[in-house]
Amino acid sequence: MSLTNQMNLEIKLDDQATFKNYYAPKGSSQQLAKFILQESPQKIACLVGNSGSGLSHLLQASCQRGPFDTGGDTIYLPLKELQEYPAQHIFEGLDTAAMVCLDDLHAVANREDWQVPLFNFFNDCRQSGTRLIFSSHQLLEDISIQLPDLLSRLQSGLVHVVNDFNDDDLRRMLQFRCNLRGMYLSDEVAKFLLARLSRDSKTLINALETLDSASLREQRRLTTPFVKSVLEI
Repeated sequence: MSLTNQMNLEIKLDDQATFKNYYAPKGSSQQLAKFILQESPQKIACLVGNSGSGLSHLLQASCQRGPFDTGGDTIYLPLKELQEYPAQHIFEGLDTAAMVCLDDLHAVANREDWQVPLFNFFNDCRQSGTRLIFSSHQLLEDISIQLPDLLSRLQSGLVHVVNDFNDDDLRRMLQFRCNLRGMYLSDEVAKFLLARLSRDSKTLINALETLDSASLREQRRLTTPFVKSVLEI
């Protein structure tokens, strides 16, 4: 039995992390990332992007949708949260899954105690046919990986960089997510939110959830004074 089973790690997927509610403008790096995860036959793929660029959303959406070609079990591992567990046991038996998504690879790939287990796991997945998707906030060559064979394995698949949104993209992303919730968000209020809040997607979406609840409770539209009062910004 693997450590994951023995310790009964409660790794829960975010129900809101789906492909449907991931904002991916036409022709953007986000749209290509969705295509890679949903349609590409690549068995190994890496998404690279800054914190808050939605990589965790994409990996969890992949797990919730499942492999598009074979079906079967999927596993999501947030490596940043698991980095203090013994690495040699984390991956035991996971190569029997149809797809494994490793989030935040950069958090562990530079550690000597993780490099051999990661290398062995990649080899096991190649032999079993398990699809392997991983994310990193650093380009693979910029991670201090002392094991050359591991770096070679990581770079053997498709590597795609997800760019940060500009101001207009962030505004449209907020309005897109509001539309999904049945809320109207004006350009003025969207710009106010972007001026007052951290610009990473998680912070912004959490703010929308708070505003949605308050709007329903108080039967109010999303005006600048209302938003300012609810979020205390």
